[in-house]
Amino acid sequence: MSYCLNPHCPKPENLHDGKFCLSCGSKLHLKERYRAIKPIGQGGFGRTFLAVDEDKPSKPRCVIKQFYPQAQGTNTLAKAVELFTQEAVQLDELGKHPQIPELLAYFTQDDRQYLVQEFIDGQNLAQESAQKGAFNETQIRQLLNDLLAVLQFCHARQVIHRDIKPENIILRVKDSKLVLVDFGASKSVASTAVNQTGTSIGSPEYVAPEQMRGRAIFASDIYSLGATCIRLLTERSPFDSYDINNDTWIWQQHVKAPVSKELIHILNKMLESIPIRRYQTADEVLKDLNHNSTVVATSAKPVIQPTPISTPVVVTKSTSQIDLELEEMKTQFLIGGKSQKNIQPPSQTPKSQPTSKSQIDIELEELKAKYLGHGE
Repeated sequence: MSYCLNPHCPKPENLHDGKFCLSCGSKLHLKERYRAIKPIGQGGFGRTFLAVDEDKPSKPRCVIKQFYPQAQGTNTLAKAVELFTQEAVQLDELGKHPQIPELLAYFTQDDRQYLVQEFIDGQNLAQESAQKGAFNETQIRQLLNDLLAVLQFCHARQVIHRDIKPENIILRVKDSKLVLVDFGASKSVASTAVNQTGTSIGSPEYVAPEQMRGRAIFASDIYSLGATCIRLLTERSPFDSYDINNDTWIWQQHVKAPVSKELIHILNKMLESIPIRRYQTADEVLKDLNHNSTVVATSAKPVIQPTPISTPVVVTKSTSQIDLELEEMKTQFLIGGKSQKNIQPPSQTPKSQPTSKSQIDIELEELKAKYLGHGE
């Protein structure tokens, strides 16, 4: 079967593999190579078709995106043309990443623009959620680790995706990797000043406040990824998980499976409405997400238990040690006694000296007895 790409064709389905449409006579092959099979999507700027690359022996599937803007007005049309061209440019650069579709061709035919890209076999996360139910914490952690690495790649090349949502994330069948698609709304920071107000674009449920005002930054993608996570955890629109009256997220009340405090903290920080309070880079999120592995590795080291305070520590000294120490003390006392004698008034009788010496001997003997008794 072939599908006619003429938007005005009365009967676009062709039950043959011919070169021309039986209804309108339009060519059924783009560049004599790519043949559309069926439509798979339509947006504000164009239509998307599943196609076959007839030029290769294996006839692999691919995706044709036809520029066909629905909006009217000169300015709107000019912006649509810019975005479509920009998507081709972005894919040409970013498609080198294994989790971003590769650009196969970009051209104009019959006064219409087309781009052909790699086909990703799998369901998007909105479809996965509809079929299999809400995601659990393990799945969300896998999602974050997978996609934050893709965002690192994009942001390092100065590209903001601006339309991250479950419908634009495909779970690839062959390796269960998540693939980020639809760069039609992406923005190159290199070609536009960051503080310059641009076009407000993206799906409202997932768009960061600053992006709604046309000032998307790298952290705007982090916000959208956070909103995607709570949509998958709760099976509710992010709009329904936000309390406008109290200006706070209430998504935790609607999760289908328990979520750790750690993940709640990470997602809430991704969803901060004030950009400066939000994670600024994908790397920051990954560090918080995976810090537990470092903690576990550290805790595996042997722990030295301290000596309990209640246990008395008794140091036993030998008799000879005690005798030596007592002799030192006696000497000090005697020296002190001589000093005292020198400063005594003349009226003092010298008879007091022997008395003080015998007193010292008595006191030292008592100390010795105490030490020896303690040691026993």
